[in-house]
Amino acid sequence: MSDATQPDLQDADSPLPLRLLIIDDEAAIRESLQLLLEIEGFVVGTAPDGAAGLRTLEESVYDLVLLDLALPGQSGFEVLQAIRERHANLPVIMITAYGTVQNVVEAMHFGANNFIQKPWDNEKLLADIRGAIAQHRAETENIHLKRALKQRYSFENIIGKSEPMQAVLDLVGQVAPSRSTILVQGESGTGKELIAKAIHSHSPRRDKPFVPVHTGAVPSDLLESTLFGHVKGAFTSAIASKKGLFEIANGGTLFLDEIGTMALDTQAKLLRVLQDRKFMLVGGVQEIQVDVRIVAATNADLRLAVREGRFREDLYYRLNVITIDLPPLRNRKEDIPLLVAHCLKRFCEENQLPLRTISAETMRALIDYSWPGNVRELENVIERCVVLSTEQTIPKDLLPDHLTGRTYEASLLEQDPAASLFEILENIEKRIITDRLEQCNWNQTDAAEAFHIPLSTLNQKIKRLNVEIRKKLKDSPGSLIDM
Repeated sequence: MSDATQPDLQDADSPLPLRLLIIDDEAAIRESLQLLLEIEGFVVGTAPDGAAGLRTLEESVYDLVLLDLALPGQSGFEVLQAIRERHANLPVIMITAYGTVQNVVEAMHFGANNFIQKPWDNEKLLADIRGAIAQHRAETENIHLKRALKQRYSFENIIGKSEPMQAVLDLVGQVAPSRSTILVQGESGTGKELIAKAIHSHSPRRDKPFVPVHTGAVPSDLLESTLFGHVKGAFTSAIASKKGLFEIANGGTLFLDEIGTMALDTQAKLLRVLQDRKFMLVGGVQEIQVDVRIVAATNADLRLAVREGRFREDLYYRLNVITIDLPPLRNRKEDIPLLVAHCLKRFCEENQLPLRTISAETMRALIDYSWPGNVRELENVIERCVVLSTEQTIPKDLLPDHLTGRTYEASLLEQDPAASLFEILENIEKRIITDRLEQCNWNQTDAAEAFHIPLSTLNQKIKRLNVEIRKKLKDSPGSLIDM
């Protein structure tokens, strides 16, 4: 009866069998459920009414309650309300023969995790039970992890219990109080800016500005003015003097994201600031002294860029005082359930929806996927699932095709026998570009980096193939990553 693809909740991390409580006034129902669940390895307790069920919960610890709606004395809703008052986070699945929309809405209002109608499907019931327990465990572990991290470093938005992430947090906690320049390396979407903010917020500079700039997003002819400022009349559009980001960040931290994209002449001026902590405004003649800590980030191989002459070797060694390497999500898959629980809670709250859960099958698909877009891509997928879901438990078929193993549509040769090879290839290329843009939250710079092609090349393909560019999802303060 067990689905081999579902996560094994009774593994080495939880040697004790899971305990379930059935509260139902029909003896036949209690017995059939108890037999089904005990065959599956659960320890099962039973109670014939709400009062007995509540007493049982006070006497023993249970992982989930199966609660009948129509009970003698207290109704199922009243028992559910009492359970929530005493055991706020205990998963509860309501079971009833009266599955009206009003009953479902009311059950969710009182805090039920799911609603099953009699007669139930055994496999679906078992999947819902495992999914609810897995979701509860992930949320509980997430809470404990956040508390532990808050006590250590107060890194509230950094989610991860894996060894690679714990090593990163240990290093961040060690280097944050220093004055050293930090180079954060990692693929797009791994959370480089979030790490930079954690470094700043746990340094003596925490009360001074944290100023981020994505150097790849600023045109090279404007980046120098953006960083160092300019005087009035320094160039045609300089109608007034303007402070640069170095001056704005004085006393604090300047985060230079994707520094590998910086032009060589700007690199030379940045090197001088790192060496002398002095610079001049564009068009200016007086030097300005600053005290700024630099945290730089890149998803490129700077050593290769140095060998190819695209990055100054002396600047590389100035930046590479302390290096923090962020692991891609595919190398810390044990963090995915925690990240999913965090995202579900956040997006359900943002969209004013009841808290959704992930089915065991859906969770397995998320864990098996390679996540080229890392945490940012995971956030986008979970937001999509929350917005599109019509049921409390998110099924696997709501996931994008590339996560579930579903391939592109049937061959265009079958759909349009008159299509030429050139037309078929164009349509395939258009679909691939659209999928990658969706993974990257419609950020064309990130998509170009993921394809390992220049942004200008991607833009040309988008125009030639008439790729529809959708609106980028709004960034949220609760995001797990920022850049």
